[in-house]
Amino acid sequence: MGPGDSGFSWITKILNSRYPEGERYRMASHVVRLLGKQLDSDGPGRISCVNGTWADPLVRFLSLCEKFHNTDSPPYPGSIALRLLSASPESAGYGAMILPVLTWTLLPTHPLQWRGLALKIFHTFGFGWFSPQMQIVSDEDLGKFLQAVGDPFQYTPDLPLQDGNPAGPADYDPMNAAVVLIKFASSDLWRKHLRPSNFTSCEDIVSREEGRAAFRKVLDTLVGEWSGLSRRPTKITTAIERLKELQCLNTVEVVITWAQDRGIGSPEDHEGWKSARA
Repeated sequence: MGPGDSGFSWITKILNSRYPEGERYRMASHVVRLLGKQLDSDGPGRISCVNGTWADPLVRFLSLCEKFHNTDSPPYPGSIALRLLSASPESAGYGAMILPVLTWTLLPTHPLQWRGLALKIFHTFGFGWFSPQMQIVSDEDLGKFLQAVGDPFQYTPDLPLQDGNPAGPADYDPMNAAVVLIKFASSDLWRKHLRPSNFTSCEDIVSREEGRAAFRKVLDTLVGEWSGLSRRPTKITTAIERLKELQCLNTVEVVITWAQDRGIGSPEDHEGWKSARA
């Protein structure tokens, strides 16, 4: 067993016990705080990456947080659980399970202001949003989720929580989340739920040359790792068409330029993309 494995096992046992919900939350919170110390430790027991199978107890614990966090004092165990979840490798099997929790925590009205951490998880679980399991999620819930995601550049990275931890993790880059949204525009499951407000800041940033250059680098790093978009020009065409419908024309321009510069697609594809600029 690796660092933290026994702790996550205890969370599962506590959540599956017959104790009242409030008592389960209290006991699991104690374990989560101990795991948080391992996450922040520099010693041999440090947690650097959470086993993907532990996403389930973390998400179940976060669901309890929504009922009982008002009874807490700092450090908030829900914030620690989100940090642990953000250290979990993306897993195709957990998108549908994580979506309801993220919908709550992404909202700027959430009482504990965890939007920055939730946005990092949104990006980290990039593959999971396209898994077959997502087909069980209703259109209504998919729409609510993307409304909660909103503009991924809008969060408060420097706003301190009561326990002194920043609301937004230092390694969260909103451009990464914006690329996930572009891939959503190529997806049958997601594209109809996108709205112009998801790209408000992105449109402004890529209207300037330095923003376009930075965004193309992110596209190289992330889209190139996703099988499908970089090797299937039809996916790019679908994304371009949806972005154009949303009037995200600056984003359309940078996606087209990036694809052409990387030699993706045929001359016929390029001609079709050029017409999308009009």
